[in-house]
Amino acid sequence: MLAVFEKSVSKPAKELSLPVGGGNRSEEIIEVFRSWRSDGTFYHLSSGNFLALSHQGENPAIPRSVVVIDDIFCIFSGALHNTCEMRRHYGLSRQATEAMIIVEAYKVLRDRAPYPPDQVVKDLQGKFAFILFDSKAPTLFLARDRDGGVQLYWGTAGDGSLVCSDDPNVISAACDKHYTPFPPGCIFINRRGLMSFDHPLNKVRGFMKEDDGRVIFKVDPYTRIPTIPRTGSAVNLANAV
Repeated sequence: MLAVFEKSVSKPAKELSLPVGGGNRSEEIIEVFRSWRSDGTFYHLSSGNFLALSHQGENPAIPRSVVVIDDIFCIFSGALHNTCEMRRHYGLSRQATEAMIIVEAYKVLRDRAPYPPDQVVKDLQGKFAFILFDSKAPTLFLARDRDGGVQLYWGTAGDGSLVCSDDPNVISAACDKHYTPFPPGCIFINRRGLMSFDHPLNKVRGFMKEDDGRVIFKVDPYTRIPTIPRTGSAVNLANAV
């Protein structure tokens, strides 16, 4: 899977302190992915943003799927162990896929949930990574399971766009050396930033690795976030997404 969002939409987290200048521009990334993944399906959004999905080389234990509901696009990789429970929780049919569950969870969080985004993802059990984009808001929502069972990388392209992919070869071609693994057990919302869903009151910081100069992200046990809005749908709508 692949997603590219120009910087005014994605508002790359300041924690993603990778230099801009290497890698390709967004339109070049599309051509690279298309040349490598002939079965790829592209979803072109506004302002040059796009999502792409390919089943080439897919691990049967970590399938990829995509769904588009009410102008919300979600690419999901992996599998949930509590799918039935999540369907009942959100009032979905037995045919609802993992990607559909994620979209519904996001809609509840956006519109009426009295709980924060970390709780939404914490309830998911399994190995997964997902990229969700609400084109109306616009809101970008990324997450990866706490064990890092599914690969997800993010980085900056040559034009400053945020690039996300589960394929290290694809993101390396797109971003040169300006990418890093998305931290396990974390979520990113463009209006809020990067946070841990197991330790939502502690800041997630980027640290430079000495061996290769890349940035890795870890929960800082000594730095607490002052406040996290947790009640009131109007507050959640303005602050959580």
